[in-house]
Amino acid sequence: MRKHLLGLTAAILAVLFVSGCIQQPIGNTEAILSGSETEQPPTGGVKEFEMMAKQFEFQPSTITVKQGDTVKLRITSSDVTHGFAINEFGVNKMIEPGQTANIEFVADKKGTFQFYCSVFCGNGHGTMEGRLIVE
Repeated sequence: MRKHLLGLTAAILAVLFVSGCIQQPIGNTEAILSGSETEQPPTGGVKEFEMMAKQFEFQPSTITVKQGDTVKLRITSSDVTHGFAINEFGVNKMIEPGQTANIEFVADKKGTFQFYCSVFCGNGHGTMEGRLIVE
């Protein structure tokens, strides 16, 4: 009986070992799984921007990047506490007066996305917004 259990255990271990050695696909597995091999991989560049937040605007108010770029923003508040948010990329950062906030994210979706001040900064707060264009 003991020899039978040892033989069975050895057989199970052999099967597990062999199943772990199955060749994995190489390349863009997402494209293979989705069936769309024509998609181009993201560029993966880095785009850096210096911005100013002041009542009631961002300068610049439009930023353009490529899909897949890492976006690095250095935003300085010149007057009061502001916020900077882009919902689609999970960005929401507070910017204290006279301070600079560093924000980094990957622009992994194409389109035009609104960014806006997420901290009430005065009567014109509702108009403090801009656009991120991801090509």
